[in-house]
Amino acid sequence: MNLLPKTREEFAQTDYWNEFFKKRGEKAFEWYGEYLDLCDQIHKYIKPVDKILMLGCGNSKLSVDMYDTGFRYITNIDISPVAVKKMLEQNARTRPDMKFLQMDATAMTFSDESFSVALDKGTLDALFVDDAVETRAVVENYFKEILRTMRNGGRYVCISLLQEHILNFLLDFLPRHNCMLRIVHCLGVEQANKEKNADDAMKLPVFVVIATKFKSLPMPILEFGLGNDKMQRFTESAELSNAVSSVQKAALVCNGLARSSIAGHDEVTLDLYRPSENTPRYSIYILDQPAARGLGKYAAFIVPQGREVEWLFGTPAGRKKLQASAKFQRLAVVTLHRDQVYNTLDEVKAELGDTVTSLAPFGLNEQIPYLSLGSDVGKRETLISGFSKISGDFRIEEVAAGGKTLRRLIFLSNQFVVQSEALVKTIKIKGKKERKKIDFGYLACQHHLYMSVGVQLATTLQNPKKNEQKDVLVIGLGGGGLCSFLHGALPHSRITAVEIDPIMLEVAEQYFELKQDKRFHVVIDDGLAFVERCRNEDIHFDAVLFDVDSKDLSLGMSCPPQGFLAHDVLLHIKEIIGPKGLFMLNLVCRDETLKTEAMANLQKVFPAVCSYKLEEDINEVVYCANDEKYKTVEHWQKAMGTAGRGLNTAIKEHKLANEDALEVAEFLSELKI
Repeated sequence: MNLLPKTREEFAQTDYWNEFFKKRGEKAFEWYGEYLDLCDQIHKYIKPVDKILMLGCGNSKLSVDMYDTGFRYITNIDISPVAVKKMLEQNARTRPDMKFLQMDATAMTFSDESFSVALDKGTLDALFVDDAVETRAVVENYFKEILRTMRNGGRYVCISLLQEHILNFLLDFLPRHNCMLRIVHCLGVEQANKEKNADDAMKLPVFVVIATKFKSLPMPILEFGLGNDKMQRFTESAELSNAVSSVQKAALVCNGLARSSIAGHDEVTLDLYRPSENTPRYSIYILDQPAARGLGKYAAFIVPQGREVEWLFGTPAGRKKLQASAKFQRLAVVTLHRDQVYNTLDEVKAELGDTVTSLAPFGLNEQIPYLSLGSDVGKRETLISGFSKISGDFRIEEVAAGGKTLRRLIFLSNQFVVQSEALVKTIKIKGKKERKKIDFGYLACQHHLYMSVGVQLATTLQNPKKNEQKDVLVIGLGGGGLCSFLHGALPHSRITAVEIDPIMLEVAEQYFELKQDKRFHVVIDDGLAFVERCRNEDIHFDAVLFDVDSKDLSLGMSCPPQGFLAHDVLLHIKEIIGPKGLFMLNLVCRDETLKTEAMANLQKVFPAVCSYKLEEDINEVVYCANDEKYKTVEHWQKAMGTAGRGLNTAIKEHKLANEDALEVAEFLSELKI
């Protein structure tokens, strides 16, 4: 039996409703939830002493349930005589004080200011089927009649789906007619539908609109709330519209996820905000994989704060690996944002409960397991919030991760990428307080390790004189981790670091314990200008490293900036390193066309180019030489193998680590030209 409209226009036709109610018979039809689903909001805005006008009662049980709960002054009207007749037959004897009248809500016969509340459950949506001029005229008459028959201080309470044209009308009309406007997302209806497993039930979010009539308002009052949470007040109608739109878009995503799998497609991402805040509190990444034996249906994984930047949690490829190891068809990976307070894991689970449930596949009747790395939410401490004219806002943070304390430099313009990271050790000194110390043997970025192998090759094997100092140029300082490591592991090297941002040097010295000496100094300058000056002044280096990121995040290549691979710049580098030196760069490129172009530019200038792609990152370390003997991968492997073993020996000799830092055999097998 076709009970739902074939087209939305049918909603506004009397004949449709007469036919509808004949088909339904005695069975009530609750479009927007039942009384129990709505009672929290009804009791908040409507009191038993109110004189209530029920607009478009249909055969809904809402007014009946309200009457039985103690609301005795209810007048019901409806355009359909069939509906009114049925309701009179059902209620005349048991609810004698409740009135049912056949009446057009756009042309009511009541006296002015007859009611203190006008209750509308879906009638506005039924009238406002489109944004045509004729329809808007009908709706304006509807509201003029509501306000005419409403006392000052009275409330229009409307249950609606708030389609865009309806919301826009309310935001314009009601403030102009001296009405305070509040919109509340009614979570009770959606929760009830889920509990009933109502696959065909109304899945769109339901809102309660409360418009309070005043004689005059000096300025618009606009508010929004989620369920019974604290209201958020806005000054602009666009802000209220955006709040409603965000809920609707999220519901659309949840509906799609409930009914279908996204296995084989990109993950879906949602950001969760508190109503009164403009920055997200959580991000949720939803992944699906095909059903298979041994896989659970659905789980949520809560990433401890500070760990969201790690490859496993911070990249799509990493999250796929996490899902595979967790063994669930659907996994919701939840990350916790900085500048938020999280007390316990149980509190986080409770706060996420409704959202995580809404993302479940349809028909899931089992309890949703929550996974994590431990029993707490992790620890993140902000040491300093700073600002750089070049890099913008940044933070120095300490986080607990895997039993370690890590100090990180984060640029808020790209806050899911760690700019620099150092391992913090606690040193116990007899008779004194414990103090923290940076461990220079710790390389947070794996690409730094493979660049260090190239430096070892350039400064030892290429020029084997033991007591001769070898010059290394590093473009891009950051927190100074790579430079400090090279300084400690390769005592025969003399390092010059070029950093364009003077604030970064202060950060490196104050928070990452960077120290300059006769073997290491920092130049504050533009890297390209410094390279050009070295070429013009015939200054040479045995190794040149580019480890500098682009500030333009819209480009497909984030490291190095494209200007650093310009033909004239590469020619300068070619001259600076001479016949025996090495040029290394950290290439981070998501655009295959740009990557191919970058490699082609390098191969035009340097006779020998070799690269190593990191397994768990998009970073690729590229090695360039002028020595033509490195044209074959076998020559690179032989030289890099010796350099890698030499670097491991140097690391141990200088007590920078207890184990080999580099898996030489694996590294060599992945080298390519």
